[in-house]
Amino acid sequence: MELELEEGGLPYRKRSDRTSRLKKYRSLRRRKWIAEFRDWMIMAIVVFTVMSLLNLFVFNISMVKGHSMQPTLYEGERLFINKITLTFTDPKRGDIVVLHDPSSGPERKEYLVKRVVGIPGDIVEVRQHKLYVNGKPVVEPYVDASIEDADFAPVPVGRGFYFVMGDNRHAGASKDSRFFGAVPLKMIVGKAAYIWWPLSKLNAL
Repeated sequence: MELELEEGGLPYRKRSDRTSRLKKYRSLRRRKWIAEFRDWMIMAIVVFTVMSLLNLFVFNISMVKGHSMQPTLYEGERLFINKITLTFTDPKRGDIVVLHDPSSGPERKEYLVKRVVGIPGDIVEVRQHKLYVNGKPVVEPYVDASIEDADFAPVPVGRGFYFVMGDNRHAGASKDSRFFGAVPLKMIVGKAAYIWWPLSKLNAL
């Protein structure tokens, strides 16, 4: 009688042991999954924070919209924008920069990409459809046409301001300092360092 009870109890204990081991295994798996998920979340937060800081202070990726910088830049091209360089050096003549659009109205854009043609202390003018800086004609190998918009009298560029123009010199092709005036340094986001997309046009600017 007792033997039968002992023999009858063995399978129950075995099932109980298997159930216990299974529960422990599942518990370990769950804890491991939670730990891995926590690690991935921490890594994602760190990466997001670092990338956000880099994007805010060091670099940015921008896409060209419009035709104001042709033939240098074309719509749809992606630019690498160096933002930290302005911490150490001011923009120079010939630099291509991204700036906040200083204009107002329904056609205002968030950002513009233009070329610096006048720095603080310069005198900029357009005479006989040609750009002059400090009374001297500017050699502009990056343009493919004379300035078709109206000439304008000499304009002094104030301290901390920059005169910018688009490389597209066809009539009405570029909204720039000829229309909204010289822009303060604080409105310049960064310097366009190179075209990174499409890869066939990968090139430093």
